[in-house]
Amino acid sequence: MRFYYPRSFLKLLAVGFTLVALPLVFALVNNAISIDQLANRSRLAVYSAAQATQSSRKLGELLTAMERSARQIVILGDRALLETYELNRKQFQATAAEFGSLPFDTEQMAALEQIVQGEALIYATLSDANATATQLQEAVSGFISLADHAQTITVRSNRLIDHEVEAMRASATQAQRITLWQLLALVPVVAFLVIGFTILITRPIRQIDLAIRRLGTGELSSPVDVSGPDDLQYLGERLEWMRRRLVDLEQQKNRFLRQMSHELKTPLTALREASELLSEEVVGRLSPEQLEIAEILRHNSIELQRLIEDLLSYGASQFHKVRLELKPVKIRHVIDRVADDQKLALRAKDLRLETVAEDVTLAGDFEKLRIILDNLMSNAIKFSPPGGVISIAARPNGTHLELEVADQGSGIAPADRPHVFDPFYQGARVVHGLVKGTGIGLSVVKEYAQAHGGSVEVVDRGSEPGALLRVRLPLAQTEAPS
Repeated sequence: MRFYYPRSFLKLLAVGFTLVALPLVFALVNNAISIDQLANRSRLAVYSAAQATQSSRKLGELLTAMERSARQIVILGDRALLETYELNRKQFQATAAEFGSLPFDTEQMAALEQIVQGEALIYATLSDANATATQLQEAVSGFISLADHAQTITVRSNRLIDHEVEAMRASATQAQRITLWQLLALVPVVAFLVIGFTILITRPIRQIDLAIRRLGTGELSSPVDVSGPDDLQYLGERLEWMRRRLVDLEQQKNRFLRQMSHELKTPLTALREASELLSEEVVGRLSPEQLEIAEILRHNSIELQRLIEDLLSYGASQFHKVRLELKPVKIRHVIDRVADDQKLALRAKDLRLETVAEDVTLAGDFEKLRIILDNLMSNAIKFSPPGGVISIAARPNGTHLELEVADQGSGIAPADRPHVFDPFYQGARVVHGLVKGTGIGLSVVKEYAQAHGGSVEVVDRGSEPGALLRVRLPLAQTEAPS
């Protein structure tokens, strides 16, 4: 399944940031709306409470002033004081009208209506010139009930204010709860989007990194496939072009090695046969000096032939998969064969060979195992000083056979150990011989050991001189590994 990607990496980043930011923006807008609604409601509540409190207080003050004027009229009997009452009455009526525009409930409006009607009756009696003293006294006593109604309005207003405050507190708590739930819901959503777009963004980068690593390690069999924005896909196509070019160059190199090795092998075979004929004195007896020269020719022709065989083996292993003919192989037979092949090389440098081999049989290809041990031993001979000792040990260890070859040369520098099994790598070791190696003998050892399902490594010898190389091979296998 291929994901849809924007056409460029920058667009992919922009889409990712936008989708991650959208839930956060939605939450911020929603919280802003809730806070604005709560603020408007609070502002209206505060305004209504202030208006109600102010009007209730003013209404009470006017009723008190009107009652005072009315009592003065009754006690003093002075009708001229009615003008003062009427001035207060006008303010009372204006205040009552203001009350009517406020959001009062039914109880408050009924109390206000009773106050207005009661005051009208009192005013009618006070303004009646024919009213008796008793009627005036009864009318003035009506202010007591009006005061009670005013107190009812005030108490009810305070209750409504408390109710509104409680409602605003509940709204604030609900808004806080909603905000908390939104936050809890946004955390997994944002985390999912972040993780998803991190995978989408890093996926093509990881594919490019993997492709570069494979090219760097010489693994050229896997095609480069980068899925992502067009610009990263284009980079993947260029890497795939580079991989195909490297494959072509590798095939050309292997073809050249095979052709060169075959071209060199024919004249070298003739040179080796001629040197052997001279050493065997087929064409006539030779003096000791001539025999020594013939032996030198024969030894070096054998060494050159081994190097050419290494080139052929390496080219074959690189050109196609190593094929094994698995049969029961006694490791002692392999050691004896290689020791016999290297007898002349050991004698030329006055080297002594020590072997400690248990009677172990493993499933393997005799010829490939011979090449493994022959290359290890040739490597040891090449780097051993004259008069030194080369040791070969073979012992079982669990389900594997450990085959070790040690010399008394200068050893392998720690910096060279990770690369000694790379093709054509030449380390800093001192070569005690006339023919310089090609640097592919140990790479062939690695190829053939891995073909058997085993491995090869450089073992740290501590303070002991020389190098120790160990090959681990499985003792039994049902088929040749790929």
